[in-house]
Amino acid sequence: MKLKDIIRNIDPVEVLGSLDTEITAITCDSREVTPGSLFIAVKGFASDGHKYIPSALEKGAVAVICEDGDFSTRPSALVEMTEVKETASVEMTGPVISSEAKRSREISWVKVQNSRHAVAMAADAFYGHPSGKLSLVGITGTNGKTTTVTLLYRLFKAMGHPSGLLSTIANYVDDKRLETANTTADPITINRLLAEMVDAGCSYCFMEVSSIGVEQERVAGLQFAAGIFSNLTHDHLDYHKTFAEYLRCKKLFFDNLPKEAYAIINVDDKNGPVMVQNTAAKVVTYACKRLADHTARILEQSFEGMLLKIDGKETWTRLVGAHNAYNLLAIYTTAVCLGAPVDEVLVALSNLASAPGRLENIRGPRDLAVIIDYAHTPDALENVLTTLRDVAPERQLICLFGCGGDRDKTKRPEMAQVAARLADRLVVTSDNCRTEDPEAIIRDIRAGLDWDGVAKSLFITDRREAIRTAILTAPEGATILLAGKGHEDYQIIGHEKLHFDEKEIVLETFKLILK
Repeated sequence: MKLKDIIRNIDPVEVLGSLDTEITAITCDSREVTPGSLFIAVKGFASDGHKYIPSALEKGAVAVICEDGDFSTRPSALVEMTEVKETASVEMTGPVISSEAKRSREISWVKVQNSRHAVAMAADAFYGHPSGKLSLVGITGTNGKTTTVTLLYRLFKAMGHPSGLLSTIANYVDDKRLETANTTADPITINRLLAEMVDAGCSYCFMEVSSIGVEQERVAGLQFAAGIFSNLTHDHLDYHKTFAEYLRCKKLFFDNLPKEAYAIINVDDKNGPVMVQNTAAKVVTYACKRLADHTARILEQSFEGMLLKIDGKETWTRLVGAHNAYNLLAIYTTAVCLGAPVDEVLVALSNLASAPGRLENIRGPRDLAVIIDYAHTPDALENVLTTLRDVAPERQLICLFGCGGDRDKTKRPEMAQVAARLADRLVVTSDNCRTEDPEAIIRDIRAGLDWDGVAKSLFITDRREAIRTAILTAPEGATILLAGKGHEDYQIIGHEKLHFDEKEIVLETFKLILK
């Protein structure tokens, strides 16, 4: 593809060199550059991509998009590769210009105001605008994103529609599973996967849209058929600094939806109407507590599932809890908006199992029930503990949790307060401590506990030992919630990602009880 076709929607500030240059690949990572690549220099949080332009050129890049530099000082776009140096920075007067032909090639330079936006628009063009060739649905909100998109993917697959999934747990191109690193991937990865979905015959794609992903323009240029808002509570303030900024980034997703799209919002959350104040999309509402376009109510529930009444029709589901009632209602509403028959949707809903690491129930000896859940915010933890109280009020409830290192510290005492209020016993431990001292994280959590809370708590830094202790000391018939890790099968300590599978630890501990 020619460079001029890739930058058609980028609106460059300045261009030097030919726009007819043939581009064979695009990347923001100089390590991934191959001959014929377009390298886009992005200013990141850890490093500035402009520093790696020389490296990209040495590896064969034929074009560069960047923000910095004075093109007026550059007499030619001909770069002598023998003179490109691995320096800490590069100005637009360098790499050194040479008129010699040996190992020379013409480099095209495109200067833009915002490299992040340019990456998204370039990726969309390079991969043939794939989001417009299927129905792309994005969900944003603090809690429920992974469950909702995963179950939407399963629902549409069950109804016979080849579909794709972009989520925290995994990406799917129809039936092909691919590992994932972030809630919202980078724009090049997103568009590449969307193009693969189109080639595989997918009609739909369901993706999580994080506030950070919106702010960093990872979803810029994508054509969404629908956007879903689940809820907004305390999270990611380590990045956004204020709740108002967190809300603004969520809202920006809906501000950018086209008029042909649906903006599907939970109006039981006070921030739901705020999300669509400036949207051009068609607004559709859902709620469990007030009047809305689509409503649901829990009629009964147990560990095995719950009976819901959705828009006046009863359906049994394998999920439990008020938070899952909202997730299922969002799924139902979205499917109906996309034209799926109501009765077919309700039948498919009744067969859906929860997403991995979301209220996973492992039954063990002595009638113990160990629940593994990803809850890592105060609101999510409250939802899960409330659900377990409602489902089995007669069972003692033990809550094991920690908080991630190098992340929002303000939620640590809040989570302690929620756990102490709703659980009979607490086991406070580590999560992904990263580069923070795990003991310091536990002290932050403990600060949220009063004397009664401390009295019913154990503080065990080693998470493996904490899990074993919680299970081995639990009374017969107890429910033990392991919160925070969910689907993750690793623990991040320092900069290392170590294998850590809670299900394995639970089953090993059950064997000790049976000896």
